[in-house]
Formats: sequence, structure tokens, C-alpha cells
Amino acid sequence: MRTLLGPSRIGALVFAGAALFLSAAPSFSQTANAPVAASEIVLALDPAQSRVHWSVDSTLHTVHGTFAVKSGTVHFDPETGMAGGEIIVDAPSGESGNGARDRRMHKEILETSRYPEVIFRPTRVEGKVLQHGASDVKLGGVFSIHGADHELTALVHAELTANGWRGTAKFEVPYVTWGIKDPGNFLLKVQPRVNVELEMSGELRKTK
Repeated sequence: MRTLLGPSRIGALVFAGAALFLSAAPSFSQTANAPVAASEIVLALDPAQSRVHWSVDSTLHTVHGTFAVKSGTVHFDPETGMAGGEIIVDAPSGESGNGARDRRMHKEILETSRYPEVIFRPTRVEGKVLQHGASDVKLGGVFSIHGADHELTALVHAELTANGWRGTAKFEVPYVTWGIKDPGNFLLKVQPRVNVELEMSGELRKTK
């Protein structure tokens, strides 16, 4: 069914679409480089076990795709909710299963040769993260894509164990509001939002 869209730019919106979070703390450049506080929890992502899944609806069907996670570390204070670190997504890895569509996505829409990384820098956790077991929280921060920064909030489900963790972060990307081209035309109508789910897993470290 994906071939019905041919070389349309639907897949491109994915990472006008990548993450997560609400910015109510210091600027992302400060939080990304800030030292880890003594009481913080550090979540190190394993790129081999982490991936971005996306989908976008159109009048013909829903297009699905993925992006690879390049690297990532998130640290936060469970008492104050302050967070830092960054998650980096490899933009050229994006694919939707249709070669022509993906080539147009990378060349004309995301311009991944010029903007090879999509970066999320968390600033705050809203809600309580249990140090053992499952938690559901809101995460806020700055989402950088195609040369622009955007505030973003995600619903995160995380499960922490003694030395590991896994979780998902779900959010919508309003690409039209963000100035991304609408890939639709008078025959094909595309929803102005991309649904994103970040699948994460990795090592858990605690600082004392």
C-alpha cells in the first residue's frame, strides 16, 4: 500500500518528527552541559536497543517508519524534577520502506546531509519516577530539528530495575505549525501531525 504515495514527502515529516519534553528550566545549552548533581539518576541509552517509530495518516493510508538512535544520556533529580543530558537521533537513518519516498524525504524535506542529527535536550520531569518498578510521567525539553528549536512534551512510561531500565516516550509533532512543508496536494490530504514513539533501553546509574 505504501507505493500508492510514490515519492510523496509524507515520510519526511517523521522527525518534524523525535522524544519528548517541556522547557521551564535554564536554556538547553546550559542543561546539556551542566554537571550531574550528587542525588541524580542517570539513564544511559543503548543505541542497539533504542529506536524511533513514527506514523502519519493520509486520505489513502497510514505510513509507518523508523529512525535509529545515535546516542543518549538523561539525568534527573527525583526530588526536584530538574533534568539534563541529550538524546541524538541519526536523521539519515530514517526510512519508511519506500525507496523513492525516502530519498525525497532526505534530500528535499529533512535535508539530512545538511542537518544529520535530531537532538532532544530534556529539562524537567513532571511526576514521580519510582526507583524500582514502573512509572508514568511527563517529560519536557527542547527538540532541535532542521536548524530550529521547539519546546515539546511527551508521555513517558519507564521501568527501572537495580541496574537497567526500559521505557517509551510518546508525543505528536505539529509539523505545519513548525514551518515544515505540507506534503499533501489537491488529491492527497495528509494530517498535520506526526505520531512518534521513542523506544528506549539501557543502563541505570545512581549518583550519591
